[in-house]
Amino acid sequence: MSNIIIAAILAMILFAAFSGAIKHFKGEGGCCGGGGSTVKEPDKELAGPVIKTKVFEIEGMHCENCVNRVKRAINRIDGVSAKVNLRKKEAVVSYDREVDDSSFTKDIEALGYTITEK
Repeated sequence: MSNIIIAAILAMILFAAFSGAIKHFKGEGGCCGGGGSTVKEPDKELAGPVIKTKVFEIEGMHCENCVNRVKRAINRIDGVSAKVNLRKKEAVVSYDREVDDSSFTKDIEALGYTITEK
């Protein structure tokens, strides 16, 4: 009888571990201190019309918390707005004025990601 109870407890532990790992590898869980649920970072509206758009490859993102961190780092800069895609591992940055890209690329690299213009 005790063997059955121990086996049932082990089965529950394994189920919980595997379901969390599956969510993590699908990019749905929070792997970077963000917990299991994340609040999506809101889109930023630019003050003026878009004058150019650039696409950047972002290496090192693993979950929606990573997406939020990258998006927040870019959107913090006046004159730019970002849409970040985890599956494509990219950020599409729109500009409404001339902005030096290093104003946000340094911040993203400081967070531990690699950013390169496509």
